[in-house]
Amino acid sequence: MDYKVLGKQQLEETLASERKVFKKLQKTGRSIDMTRGRPCKEQLDLAIPMFQLLVDANFQTAAGDIRNYGMPDGLKEAREMFASIYDVRIEEVLVADNSSLSIMYDLLQFAKQFGVMGSTPWNKLPKVKFICPAPGYDRHFSICEVLGIEMITIPMLDDGPDMDMVEALVKGDESVKGIWCIPKYSNPTGITYSDKVVERLATMQTAASDFRIFWDNAYAMHTLYENDVKLKNIFDVARKAGTLDRVYQFASTSKITLASAGIAAFMASETNIADIKSKYFFKTIGPNKTVQLAHVLYMKNRENTAKIMKQHADIIRPKFEAVEAKLAEAFTDDEYVKWSKPNGGYFISLNIKSCAKRIVELANEAGVKFTGAGATFPYKLDDHNQNIRIAPTVPTVDELNVAMDILVSAIKIARMELVLEKCFSN
Repeated sequence: MDYKVLGKQQLEETLASERKVFKKLQKTGRSIDMTRGRPCKEQLDLAIPMFQLLVDANFQTAAGDIRNYGMPDGLKEAREMFASIYDVRIEEVLVADNSSLSIMYDLLQFAKQFGVMGSTPWNKLPKVKFICPAPGYDRHFSICEVLGIEMITIPMLDDGPDMDMVEALVKGDESVKGIWCIPKYSNPTGITYSDKVVERLATMQTAASDFRIFWDNAYAMHTLYENDVKLKNIFDVARKAGTLDRVYQFASTSKITLASAGIAAFMASETNIADIKSKYFFKTIGPNKTVQLAHVLYMKNRENTAKIMKQHADIIRPKFEAVEAKLAEAFTDDEYVKWSKPNGGYFISLNIKSCAKRIVELANEAGVKFTGAGATFPYKLDDHNQNIRIAPTVPTVDELNVAMDILVSAIKIARMELVLEKCFSN
């Protein structure tokens, strides 16, 4: 509701009543952690059979025993599997250990120290900038911050980043070296880039010859419903446009198998792959091919992986629907409270202007933890103090119902406090 239509006395009485509701909820004594998008135990248990498959195979592939050193670009069968899932060529795939975030960090560190395919090392340049669509993934922004890369915040629209702003930035400024993208079921908004956005990213003019698109395609297989959203293959567009060197694509199995024992892939042009392999030569003799083989035996290909992901969806879909039901019950048609209704991914994005920090603070007091307000923006600067990322996958449905009752009450309290402060402070 619009609390501004209430008089001061009525608003204070309504606030006092809601605080009693909140205090009662607070006494439930729950501790519910929704800070990160993690698979729940039931999801993790799905992957247990892959270790028996590995033992049954006796660690053997066509190349022989894979328990020893070697294969710096990963097990051939693992590269074939990722090529199948992401519709790229096997020559364009390097498979590493469990974290795609680790590969992203390596590539930026390599660029700073050695340059990109012969370009001037970035740490010898007066300034290096990255475009950061927001709200976005806090870990992307943290990497830039720790490596001293200046971040340029641009808004995330319903079909992807604001491409008018992106094109103007990359065309006119050689110090703009890259852009972060989560193109499908984006973290945290859940949107999928439109065909037009993918095409513009792949074909736009860039002042920097070493400009790179960091295409973090983490949720390519993570649909919640049968009607999966289709993302245009940026490799197809870039290959046709002659800009394939521009694209760095990343993926991992962290939310398919086990986050602590998954595998990750880096996909790029053959020239990019060769450039990165030349640098990895000094870092590692080879990745964990034993775990890679376990994944190959379990996941197999795109078709079989889709069957596995349907099992995941069946586990977490009711959790997303529980969050949606509680928000809809409290705030349907409320112009001050808006939230995403994703078709896939791991998050729900909630916007309440000027109240996010207070809401997160209140929820935390009642035992419900969210990612800090502002974390989904570069430098944690959410100018409107409005975005809260909800990660519903770990709690049970019963826990989510409690957590959302607390969140709903916190939203009401924070909004009424804000109106009292702004409208009746004198």
